[in-house]
Amino acid sequence: MEYQFSDKMVNMKPSAIREIFKSLGTPGAISFAAGNPAPESFPVSDMARIGADIFANQAVQALQYSVTEGYPRLREQVRKRLLDKFGIGTENDDLIIVTGGQQGIELSCKVLCNEGDTVIAENPSFIGALNAFRSLGARIQGVELKDDGMDTEALEKCLRENPDTKMIYVIPTFQNPAGSTTSLQTRKEIYRLASKYDVIILEDNPYGELRFAGEDIPTIKKLDTDGRVLYCGSFSKVLSAGMRIGFLLGPKELIQKIVVAKQVEDVHTNIYFQMLCSRYMDECDMDAHVEEIRALYRKKCGWMLECLDKYMPSCVKYTRPEGGLFLWCTLPETIELTDFVMAAKDQLVFVVPGTAFNCDESAPSRSFRLNYSMPSMEEIEKGIRILGELVRTMM
Repeated sequence: MEYQFSDKMVNMKPSAIREIFKSLGTPGAISFAAGNPAPESFPVSDMARIGADIFANQAVQALQYSVTEGYPRLREQVRKRLLDKFGIGTENDDLIIVTGGQQGIELSCKVLCNEGDTVIAENPSFIGALNAFRSLGARIQGVELKDDGMDTEALEKCLRENPDTKMIYVIPTFQNPAGSTTSLQTRKEIYRLASKYDVIILEDNPYGELRFAGEDIPTIKKLDTDGRVLYCGSFSKVLSAGMRIGFLLGPKELIQKIVVAKQVEDVHTNIYFQMLCSRYMDECDMDAHVEEIRALYRKKCGWMLECLDKYMPSCVKYTRPEGGLFLWCTLPETIELTDFVMAAKDQLVFVVPGTAFNCDESAPSRSFRLNYSMPSMEEIEKGIRILGELVRTMM
């Protein structure tokens, strides 16, 4: 039988990162490709104890249908944490628990955009968000990412040329894939332009608590005075990626419509894991746990940068993150990215090519993303040494 796919899906491609995962079982493989949190960051013993108690004493509640908005105690805890840590959340905002930050991104686009409407995103940007926008028929316009965030002159030009823009999608803190952080001045300018052109901002902040250097910068949501910022966060990087617990904070009217959209998709997020997350926050020291993760990533990122400084030729440029999971490397013009990525793969070192993160899928790239949270210290040194040798050979 010949299958006919919908117009929305016929041109969709699988995630380059998920495809790379299929090769990682090879003995000796070193992966800098994943976006996974470090396995040692999972509070396994506390979760095992709490999980057992939930099944012993709250099994029916954990296994039954629940409300779409999310487990009430968890919603209350998340709102308090967002207020305490980031100073965000007003009486005009509401919060919904979603199935990972990915669903929060997809639901935001679904509620705000018709097919053919424009979403503006940083270029490069998170592949999961870009594919969500594509799957819903939105047109993605990329605005070049500079060292201090989105190029705001180019952003205004893009807004003028695309009056059907419904949403600006940004990852201002420890951006994925670049690892860079948007300055306060640029955040204010993005918000000013969104207000001028009457556009919603979707601020994606899954790495916000993972700062291990530098000073905190106020979120764009904290600048929001007229209800135009949807804030997307997640427990994936601080508790467990597999639990798929994320959240959206935003104006009540928008959240109410997102609740309806979520009811169509999955009724509600896994209630057992919501309860587990809530109990962990009640019974354990979340701040101390996060500080341990920061210390771990400070060490791993620092070591990767030391190895890059030691083994990588100076013609390769790379970012120096102050938090998050990634850094971004750019090859000289004399080296073709695909050849480099395939040569690295042949030596069992896996990186993600920058083309995977382009808003325009046909656009070229000379960059690749490195992840430092997953590999061991030994793998980091060995893998970076191999990549450095490859650059020298290919030059």
